[in-house]
Parts: sequence; C-alpha cells; structure tokens
Amino acid sequence: MKNYTILCPIDFSESALNAIEYSAKLGEKLGAELIIFHVPDKEDYQKLFPSKALEDSLPAARKKLENLVKVVQEESIDKGLVSCRSLIMEGKTVKTILDYSENNKIDLIVMGTEGINEFKNNFIGTNSSRVVQDASCDVFIIPRKVFFKPPRKLVYATDYLEEDKLAIQKVVQIAQCYSAEIDVVHVSSKSNLIDKAQYEYLKEELAPFISYEKVNYVLKSYRDEPALGLENYLITSRGNILFTLSKKKSWFEKLFTNNLSKKMSYFINKPLYVIKSV
Repeated sequence: MKNYTILCPIDFSESALNAIEYSAKLGEKLGAELIIFHVPDKEDYQKLFPSKALEDSLPAARKKLENLVKVVQEESIDKGLVSCRSLIMEGKTVKTILDYSENNKIDLIVMGTEGINEFKNNFIGTNSSRVVQDASCDVFIIPRKVFFKPPRKLVYATDYLEEDKLAIQKVVQIAQCYSAEIDVVHVSSKSNLIDKAQYEYLKEELAPFISYEKVNYVLKSYRDEPALGLENYLITSRGNILFTLSKKKSWFEKLFTNNLSKKMSYFINKPLYVIKSV
C-alpha cells in the first residue's frame, strides 16, 4: 500500500523553510514520505546569479538540499516520518511542480509564500497561487512569518456543498492528530432565513460523516465581502489553519477568483489548506 506522500517545493527562502517544518511535523503524524523539491528555472537563476551558468549554481543548491534532508531525518524519522529525500528537477517552476505531483500521485503539496511583497505590485507569491489553482491534489500554503506550532483550532469554510461530506473527513484526520477543535463556518454577506435553514440542514447532513466530538458549526454574517468576514472570524476565534474546498462554483471560487492573488493575501497570517480532491 502506498504511503501518504508530501511534496514540499522550495526556493531556499524563509517561507520555504517554514513549509519544510510544517511538512515534516504533519508527516510525523500521518506516517508520510516527504520529498523536498527544488526546481531550478534557468531564467530565474540567471537573474539571481547573472555571472554564473545554471550548471555552476546547482552544486550549491544540491548541498543545501542535502543539509535540509539531514536535519529533517534527524528530527522527524524517529517521530513517525517514514522517509525524507530531496529531488532537483530543472524546468518552469509551476509546470514542473504540477507535472511531478500528477505523475507521481502526490497526496499533498506544501508551499511557502511571502504574502504581501512590498517590492512588487502583487500579493501572494505567484507560484503558490498558480499551484493552488491548477493542482489536482491538496495544497497547503504556509506564510513566511507563521512558524509551526501544534494547531488547537481548525476552521473549515463551507458553502453547503455535497462534497463537504468527504472533505470534512480530511479535516477531521488532521484534527485528530493534534486533538484540535474544528469550526465548520459559513460566512454570508447577508443574514436571511435561507442561510439559517441551510445551516441547520448542513449540521444534519454532515453529522453521520464525522466521527469526532470537537466540532462546532458556525453561521456568520458580515456586511463586507465574505473573504474579509472570514479573516475576521479567524482572528477572533483564534483559528490556526483555514481549510476550504476548491470545486467549480464553490465558495472557494467566490472568495479567491477575480484577483486570486489579492484575496489570498487576506490570509497571510494563517496557513491555508485547500482541499482539491475528495
């Protein structure tokens, strides 16, 4: 039987190091194989190291990867992580990540993001947002300034989809690893009887699919757009990780399309776990 596999693409930035820590810690709990993945994009390398050819820069990258793998192995193998290895694959960053994850049936991609970048006119890292949009497996985005700590509360954002019944089981799996609470939250831009009826129906429908006691159901209404309301809820409830399901016509698309990068910047202070497959 195939072990759960985590792919952690890195560029050696601070946010990438946070992603490795989250990957390793989650991998300990899930008994996973971890692949620390580096994609040297020739054009990017030439911008970073204009005086060096790509071939001259790769040995340093390989050495850094070897050191990172060694640290993870020393800290996590005896705590439940099955294995950790590194892999370098030249190509265009996003396409290479997506192709490798698809061809090798990766279960989860964990990536770091810089969040708001004062030197650019975009917000979340372009590579991270494109991977979230196009990956076929789940994607876990870790902001640069968020360091790992065992989560105490997971927030699952929902728009009352049939797929919630399967998606919530993934949230429960991770919650059980840390004995964390789960808040199943719908944030509406208006308060009406239809939303309240859906909220009651959701609770009845999901209950048989959740064999976990620490689950709360929450309906919140905000005048502003739902994404800002959700950010507010995460702060006030002290949620540690935001989970959402990405499906066509889902709440995820309402929240994050039409300027995905900008709206994802709302959550730069919390890790974002996007469930892509159920």
